[in-house]
Amino acid sequence: MHMGDRALGDRGLAGYLAGARMMAPLGLGDVLDGVAFGVVAAASMGSVAPIVMSVLAFSGTAQFATSSILSEHGTLVAAAVAALAVNSRYLVMGVTLAPAMRGGLLRRFVQSQFVTDASWALSQRGQGSPTHLMVGAGAVSRLAWTAGTAAGVVGADHLLARLGGAERLGLDAIYPAFFLYLLVQAVGRDRANLVAALTAAGAALALVPFAPAGLPILGAAAVGPVAGWLARRRR
Repeated sequence: MHMGDRALGDRGLAGYLAGARMMAPLGLGDVLDGVAFGVVAAASMGSVAPIVMSVLAFSGTAQFATSSILSEHGTLVAAAVAALAVNSRYLVMGVTLAPAMRGGLLRRFVQSQFVTDASWALSQRGQGSPTHLMVGAGAVSRLAWTAGTAAGVVGADHLLARLGGAERLGLDAIYPAFFLYLLVQAVGRDRANLVAALTAAGAALALVPFAPAGLPILGAAAVGPVAGWLARRRR
């Protein structure tokens, strides 16, 4: 190995470790979120699927959305579309990270598997290669989330039986509270975003009484962006 290659390797390892150290304090939150997902998802998805999903998909918002729809006997198509919709923000993150990514298609694909909201934010701090920081932080987050999911699944039956079920623990409120938080953050003080959110909510509420589970979400996803776009054009 040439000295230049070794130096690049050392800098890469230092970047990964720096990202991991930055993410470590937030890892406990990922563990707890994973436990909550594992406990609730086990009821509708069984013991194996939530863990496999955390390993392969690794997206809290998409996994919560998918499990929520499946728990209401929604279709796999509705669950998949909802997951894609809530994960659309990763397109923007990917665009900002793309210039810093190096290597062939396979390497860039592997690197992209460690993009999370937190790892992306940490990678923008300018304390090293954004890609190295992102991968290091994302690795910690991925391990914490998957471990939490496994712990939640394993302890789900015992915990729920001992404490009186998901409703008594308030776990049935996790999904609404989680997505309400995301909605508030997304809307902010932007009038067009508010119009989009209210229109989508109205469409979903109108469909709930007679539409199959999952379809209200798809309807909301269809009309909300259009309403927001029209509101933005009228400014």
